[in-house]
Amino acid sequence: MPRARLRELGISIGTHPTGPYNAITDVPDIFVGHETLIFDEPALARTGVTMIVPRAGNIWTDHAYAGFFSFNGCGEMTGLPWVEESGVLHTPIGITNTNSVGVVRDAIAAYPLDMSDKWHVPPSIASSWQGSLPVVAETWDGWLNNIGAFQVTKQHAYQALDKAQSGPVAEGNVGGGTGMICHEFKGGIGTSSRVVTCFGQQYTVGVLVQANYGSRHLLRVDGVPVGREIDYAKVADPWSIPPKEAQSLLFSPPMLLLFLPNVPDWPNEQPLVSPVQAV
Repeated sequence: MPRARLRELGISIGTHPTGPYNAITDVPDIFVGHETLIFDEPALARTGVTMIVPRAGNIWTDHAYAGFFSFNGCGEMTGLPWVEESGVLHTPIGITNTNSVGVVRDAIAAYPLDMSDKWHVPPSIASSWQGSLPVVAETWDGWLNNIGAFQVTKQHAYQALDKAQSGPVAEGNVGGGTGMICHEFKGGIGTSSRVVTCFGQQYTVGVLVQANYGSRHLLRVDGVPVGREIDYAKVADPWSIPPKEAQSLLFSPPMLLLFLPNVPDWPNEQPLVSPVQAV
């Protein structure tokens, strides 16, 4: 049974109503697809790919206005120079782990030539500049995933594109979010929407986030400092564990939260994982 969302637990953030799915797919003609990799052999995999496909799959020929803003951190995102120059998006948006940005970027560029049946993309797009500047973003999942094994392939990216659809969006340990950590809890994919009225017109604003950032004591839910209220008295001292044993524990999801340090008294504390990359 899927875990409850915040509103199902009685926590409603903000005053604007949500769309019917409370997801980015409430925006007309936005599709989302995931390909999730979870296995232990030949190397540990807790990773994947998420694709956001605008224009109901016609984004290769029916381009969309686009922009970006980097709040902080060093998250890699390909294709931004062209978005900044033109203000236009020509391809789906991919999200994956840090080491897989290149293969997912190449897959999106090659997709019209190799796998255009579903979206009916003209194969000529693959050899034109319009299909050669994909936007692909990353966050780092190296705590839970053997990121150095480079297990995400072009075929996985194709499968995420082929699965993209409207309607409810799977959240949590799916797609690019499979191996992510957020505020020292399990992170992953999240999505939401709000319906707003501006100058008499109604608009839907949708968001999809691959959450992978933050120390636990910084966690807030609807303004409440939940992270600071958690009792750390029984949390094991991570520095007392020999390095090899600590590494094996960190790659074991059930034990992970017991051994990630929380030191709220450090004035210059650095996040344990990379900042969120949101699109």
